[in-house]
Amino acid sequence: MALTKEKTESLVRVFGANDRDTGASDVQIAILTERIGQLTAHCKKFKKDKSAQRSLLILVGQRRRLLKYVQRTDVDGYRELIKELGLRK
Repeated sequence: MALTKEKTESLVRVFGANDRDTGASDVQIAILTERIGQLTAHCKKFKKDKSAQRSLLILVGQRRRLLKYVQRTDVDGYRELIKELGLRK
């Protein structure tokens, strides 16, 4: 269920300033979005998996807090990020 190393590295290359920039907010949001997509598919398949549903809610909350931070600090970057990730807001 976790992200593969290759997928994480590709997200870091696309959204980070360099190949080792895993701490940037944009990179963290992109990784969380990918994990949320995987967990959403899992929860649709296994409707009674309550621990996965709880984990999904936790990840959505983390992503929401990071998005609020990016919106506060860099509005143009925020708009570009949600457009790239396909998030509706």
